[in-house]
Amino acid sequence: MKILAADTALGACSVAVLDGDKILAHIFEPMARGHAEALAPMVESAMGQAKIAFSALDRLAVTTGPGTFTGQRVGLAFMRGLRLALKKPLIGITTLEAMAAAALNESKADYAAALHDAKRGEFYFQIASRDGALFAPRIAMLDEAIEAIAGLSGKIALAGTGANAALSGLRERGTAAMMTGIAEPDALWVARLALKAPQSDAPVRPLYLRAPDARLPSP
Repeated sequence: MKILAADTALGACSVAVLDGDKILAHIFEPMARGHAEALAPMVESAMGQAKIAFSALDRLAVTTGPGTFTGQRVGLAFMRGLRLALKKPLIGITTLEAMAAAALNESKADYAAALHDAKRGEFYFQIASRDGALFAPRIAMLDEAIEAIAGLSGKIALAGTGANAALSGLRERGTAAMMTGIAEPDALWVARLALKAPQSDAPVRPLYLRAPDARLPSP
């Protein structure tokens, strides 16, 4: 099964093209902004490297969030457009799922905790095991996340921009955990997870864990 995946939701822009387990193309570039300008050329380059036509794709995949408001919408809008043009199924994968899967693969740990700094003292947070996610993505204070991680029994790997903060807190509690090199979601893992996901005709929607700052004026 051939799949094209993209991620623009956080601090990187990445694209991957897979044919089953075989990587046909993979581009990953850290960036704080500029995702909208980078994505289309990156997709074009990846498809050129893969040497397949868009019509040969069986599936599409994209990160749904949590992430930055603009970043999430860039990837979703682009991949929704491709879905309509190509009439191919589009699979949504969360940024935290993608980071946790990459961390499990790198570390060979029993669990992976993905934490991304959401500012204001909060973190986007999710724990996954080799059998799947233990709970849905959530937003939590650091102490709440550390308490959940400390309750795990087994080897624990940390990923995301909040991993260092979590590691310090876990050490203070006497809980052992290992750092990974995973700081951002990667389309390679979005693709790998989407290949195993059940196909759905439901529209892929952005995942927001925090209410928008902007509010309508009172009447």
